[in-house]
Amino acid sequence: MNKILIANRGEIARRIIRTCDRLGIETVAIHSEADGDLPYASEATEAILIGPNPVAQSYLQVDKIIEAALATGADAIHPGYGLLSENAEFARKTEQAGLIFIGPSADIMEKMGDKIESRRTMIQAGVPVVPGTEEGVHELEEALAKAEAIGYPVMLKASAGGGGIGMVRCDNEQALSQQFVSVKNRAKAYFGDDVVFLEKFIANARHIEVQIFGDKHGNIVHLFERNCSVQRRNQKVIEESPSPHLPQDARLRLCEAALQAARAVGYTNAGTVEFIVDEKNEFYFLEMNTRLQVEHPVTEQVTGYDLVEWQIDVANGKELPPQDSIQSHGHAIEFRIYAEDPKTFFPSPGKLESIMWGQDARIESGYEQGNAVTPFYDPMISKVIITGSDRIDAIRKSQNFFNHATITGVKTNIPLFKEFVESQEFVNGDYATSVLPKWLEKTKEEQGL
Repeated sequence: MNKILIANRGEIARRIIRTCDRLGIETVAIHSEADGDLPYASEATEAILIGPNPVAQSYLQVDKIIEAALATGADAIHPGYGLLSENAEFARKTEQAGLIFIGPSADIMEKMGDKIESRRTMIQAGVPVVPGTEEGVHELEEALAKAEAIGYPVMLKASAGGGGIGMVRCDNEQALSQQFVSVKNRAKAYFGDDVVFLEKFIANARHIEVQIFGDKHGNIVHLFERNCSVQRRNQKVIEESPSPHLPQDARLRLCEAALQAARAVGYTNAGTVEFIVDEKNEFYFLEMNTRLQVEHPVTEQVTGYDLVEWQIDVANGKELPPQDSIQSHGHAIEFRIYAEDPKTFFPSPGKLESIMWGQDARIESGYEQGNAVTPFYDPMISKVIITGSDRIDAIRKSQNFFNHATITGVKTNIPLFKEFVESQEFVNGDYATSVLPKWLEKTKEEQGL
């Protein structure tokens, strides 16, 4: 590859550009009208205006993006994460145009992008799945009958969903009756598919995922796990590796199950197998993300590998290193910094008047001081990745970092992180996906709010 078009924006586009620069590969950035002055557009070898601000008119324009790649002489397209990164039609059309798609095949995306189909595939492969329905549930009466058989509480989920969208907990018949049509409508609006299914809700569960990689020679490896249990609205905000309070035997079983899942579909390039882990360290397949994850820097920090470089190498036909050569050292924690009200989590768009970071951190940012966070896209400003010799060291550095970090011009979740990293709930590491909502509720009660 001599030139790669990056079909994305902001932080991940800058991240890909940095690796390409080091490898001597030219880059093409695409941008909407709103993003023309963001750093990634000027850091790429060249930049192309792809359309107006709404994503449907710019970053989701499959044919226009492929035309831009061909017009600029690009050899390949890197989709980043989100947007078109798990769009099988985009991957297929990219390859039909004679370009390399830096990611798994369209067939794998289709198989694993549908959550019901992926459940079936994992069951056939012998990977544990959460008890639930094996087919789509189309009518409320059917959903109520299935939920009764599974046992409340249940999770009502969009089969084509992702990013926490189209997913809601139902504790009883009344809740399921109230949410059923709403979730179907949201699924149709966001994903173009209103098929939903039910899964048993696992109480006090941890969300732990395994980074996997496959090459074109049939080799599949894992790069250990990440704990992603600190969430708001079912979306991750803190990730760390290794996962605290996970016994080594459970870690080995989890990683082997992820490899088993990847082998079942002949996986290639970067992917993540996500699991729910219960209080007894029994785990269940949740989903497979057929792309690079937002939190991939956590894995890079503990393994020392550049995963974007690995993606490019695999797309170029190179072999992966053997599993026994991949080691994990130290501890890394990633914090997602959002332009949002830290109390309501509502987006807070506006101009970043000043940015001051603490020390001892890797910063992956889509913005610089003076840039505007617009309401058109996800409001994540930056990712802060802090690495220590062990978890205690990483937490100490995190506490110090947030004591000095400030952003003005927009509201951010920095104040939330400043308090949360000091909390016993986070420091002891024995937390489940409910930890942040419960901690926030406890904090409000203590403050008399």
